[in-house]
Amino acid sequence: MSKTIPIWTCVLNCAIFNYLNKKHALGIDAGMDPDSVNWDCSLHLPLWVSQTEKAAIENQLEDWTKQLESCGADIPSLASSLRKPLRPLWISQKTVIWLNEVPDSDSWDFTPIILVSASSSNGVFQCKTTSEFSWNYIAGAGDDEESWARGLSPNLFWNNAYDIISSGPDLCNKNVADIVEKNRVYHAQRGHITPQVTVTPLKLLKYTDDFTDNEELPLHFGTEQFTEESTIFWLGSTNIAVGPTRLAENGFNVDCILNCSQELVSGCLKNHERYLHLPIVSSKFDRFSLLSNLASAVNFAKFNLIREKTLLVCCHNGEDISICVALAILTSLFDSGGSFDSGKSFSETCITKWEMRRRLVFICNFAINARPSRGNLKQVFNFLNGGRSSLVS
Repeated sequence: MSKTIPIWTCVLNCAIFNYLNKKHALGIDAGMDPDSVNWDCSLHLPLWVSQTEKAAIENQLEDWTKQLESCGADIPSLASSLRKPLRPLWISQKTVIWLNEVPDSDSWDFTPIILVSASSSNGVFQCKTTSEFSWNYIAGAGDDEESWARGLSPNLFWNNAYDIISSGPDLCNKNVADIVEKNRVYHAQRGHITPQVTVTPLKLLKYTDDFTDNEELPLHFGTEQFTEESTIFWLGSTNIAVGPTRLAENGFNVDCILNCSQELVSGCLKNHERYLHLPIVSSKFDRFSLLSNLASAVNFAKFNLIREKTLLVCCHNGEDISICVALAILTSLFDSGGSFDSGKSFSETCITKWEMRRRLVFICNFAINARPSRGNLKQVFNFLNGGRSSLVS
C-alpha cells in the first residue's frame, strides 16, 4: 500500500494524460483538456518511503506507462469517467485528523484514494496488550482476507458495518459468525451453493512469531466465499463465458460446461462431451492442482469450440480458477487477435509473461469481477511454456 497503489495511480494518471493529449492534438473532443484541469502526473508516496527509493521508482514510471498503454487496457473508458487525477492519501497509526478542518472533497483538484494502514509507519513489528486482549499485527497480513475476515464478503461487511463495529472486541467475533451464518442460510434456501464456515476458537490457538507447517491456523474454509456480485461474463465473441458454478446449476443456457469447482453440476453427469468436472483447488491448498488439470481443460474446450459450441468455464465464485482456466484456453487456442485457430499460433509462439498479461487484460475487460491469484497465474504460465506435448493435436 505504501508503494504499489501510488505507482498504479501515477501510471494511470500518466496514461490518461497521454490519451487526452493525443485526442486534443488531433482536434478530437475527449470531454476534457488535461492542461485546463492541471492534470497531476507526479508520484505521491508516504513520508516513510525514502527519497532514494522514490527516485528508483520514478525512473521506471515511463516504461510502466508504455506497458499499460500497449497491453490492451481500456484507457478511453477510464479517461471518460475520471474528471480529476488520482492521488493516494494515507491514514496510519500516527495520523491526526481534525474533522472540522477537512475540506469538502469536491474542492480538491484530485480524486482521493484513502489508504488506511494498520502497519507501523517505521516498519517495526507491532504488539498491543491490554488487560482484556492482545494481538500481534504482521505487515501484509491484511492482503489475505481468508485469514481474518471470518467469512465476511465486502458487501456483507458494509451492509452490517455499524452492528459489527458497535459490538466491541468481546462480542465482535460472535456477531460476525451470526451474520455470516444468516447470510449462508438465506442463500442456501434459494438454491445457492454456500459452504458453511467453521472457525477454530482463539483460546485453542498458540500465537507465535513463526508458524510451522503442521500448525493449525485460525480459519478453515471448505471452499471460497460466495459473493453477491457473481454473474456470467461472455469473453467477447470467443463463445467462452466465465462465472460461478451456482449459475450453471440454475440452468444457464450454454452448449457445454467446464466445471472447475468441488461441487457437481446436476443434470450434466451423463454427457461427457458436454460436461467435464475438474475439481481444482486454490494454490493455497495445492500448488499444482490447476497445472495438472489444464491439459484436460484445454482439450475439452478445443473439442467443443471446433464444433462452434458455446462453453461456460465455472468455479465456485467465478473470479479466480475459472479466469485462469479461461486464460489458458484463450492463449492455447486463439491467436493474438482473439480469433479461434485451434492452437496453430500457440504452437508457433513462445508465450512470455507480457503476452500472458495482455491476454489476461482482454479477459478482465469483460469479466470485471476477475481476481486471479498469483499462485494460479504462475501455474498457467508454467503450463503454457511446458504443456504443449499434453495437448491433443
